[in-house]
Amino acid sequence: MALSDSATNSREMRSRAVRRLAMILVLVAVVVPGALLYGILIPSYLRGRDSSPILDVAVETVEPADQLEMILRAADMGNKTVIMTTLNDAWTEPGSVLDLFLESFRIGNGTSQLLNHLVFITMGQKAHERCTSMRGHCFDLNTKGANLSEQKDYNTPGYLDITWQRLDFQRQVLEKGYDFIFTDTDILWFRNPLPHFYSQGDFQVSCDRFFGNATDLENWPSNGFNYVRSNNRTISFFKYWYSARTKYPQDHDQAVFNYIKHDAYLRELGLTIRFLDSKYFHGLCEIRSRDWDAVCTMHANCRIGLSSKLSELRGMLEEWKKYISGNHS
Repeated sequence: MALSDSATNSREMRSRAVRRLAMILVLVAVVVPGALLYGILIPSYLRGRDSSPILDVAVETVEPADQLEMILRAADMGNKTVIMTTLNDAWTEPGSVLDLFLESFRIGNGTSQLLNHLVFITMGQKAHERCTSMRGHCFDLNTKGANLSEQKDYNTPGYLDITWQRLDFQRQVLEKGYDFIFTDTDILWFRNPLPHFYSQGDFQVSCDRFFGNATDLENWPSNGFNYVRSNNRTISFFKYWYSARTKYPQDHDQAVFNYIKHDAYLRELGLTIRFLDSKYFHGLCEIRSRDWDAVCTMHANCRIGLSSKLSELRGMLEEWKKYISGNHS
């Protein structure tokens, strides 16, 4: 019986060994070709540095959510349109430009709800902290080699940096498929301007001087306020505009636009430019007297220096308060 049991055990051990060998051969037949196919069909930049499985790589290389996209989506009016302004540290001081800007929205006719769609492009730590304390839509514009946080006098190198960084940022917004209304922070909003934009017009811009015809390229543009639709024409235009900086290194974006607005390239693009009527989009450069029954925005332009702008902005707010106190709509 002992000999018989030993023979039986020996047969069972050989049988198990054969089964294990068969399983190994099956695994080799399946896994090795699969590994070879993985190496042939999957490019190395889709595999991990250690050729780990795709599932592991996908988990490890997922990028963080696009912050700008999230902010634009949160500020969207519902038709992929946002309002944007730039904000530096100097303009956030108590009683400074930002406070007057926000007050105009709050006391304007049909403007308070527009604050929900306003994106602050912050240029400095204090500006960003002030924005976040208001629970606003805040995008921190990190700039390399340029200090954009302080007040910059008109046409100084720092001022030029701000205008061109702003323009390049606007191009990025267009590339994400968003239309935008851009407003300088030294512009007061007294009425909702949306009804006064033209139905046709890729790029619509306010004027330092408006001569009565929205299509007249001889109007003097003021790029502190514009409305831009996102499409291939405007994206190409903003790239062309930004590249023109190298041709005019001593000029800001508004002056350069004035140089290139007649260029054949813009006609070839089919870009439609419209100049906004200063009856609705007024500024201190404009010789036409302001019409409080119509004005939507007021720009403290053609004033140099922060103290001068503040004085003008406070005066405009007082005029508006007197106007609305007379029961005007």
